[in-house]
Amino acid sequence: MIVEVEVEVVVVVEVVVVVVVVVVVVVVVVVVVVVVVVVVVVVIVAVILVVVEVMIVVVVEVVVVVVVAVLEVVVVVVVIVVVVVVVVVVVVVVVVVIVVVVVVVVEVVVVVVVVIVVSSSISSK
Repeated sequence: MIVEVEVEVVVVVEVVVVVVVVVVVVVVVVVVVVVVVVVVVVVIVAVILVVVEVMIVVVVEVVVVVVVAVLEVVVVVVVIVVVVVVVVVVVVVVVVVIVVVVVVVVEVVVVVVVVIVVSSSISSK
C-alpha cells in the first residue's frame, strides 16, 4: 500500500514537471516569435524611411526632414526595446534551464528515497 502511494506521488510529480516545462517552453517560443516579428517590422519601417528620404528630396524639405528625424528616433527606440526584450528572453531561458535542472535533481532524489523506503520496507518483511 505504501509503495503504491509513493509510486503514484512520483508519477504525479513527474507529470507536473513535464507540464511546467512544456508551458515554459511554449511561453519562450511565443516571446521569441514576437521578438522576430518586431525586428521584421523595424526593418520594414527602416527601409520605408530610406525610400521616403530618397524619393522626397524637394517637396517641403523642412517638414520631411523633421518627420523623418522623428521616425528615425522612433526606429532607434524600437530597436533598443527589441534588444531589451531579447536580453529578457535570454534571461528567461537561463532561468528555465536552471529550474529544469533543479526539478530533475529533485525528481532523482525523490526516486532514490522511494527506492530506499521500498527496499527497507521489503527487507523488514
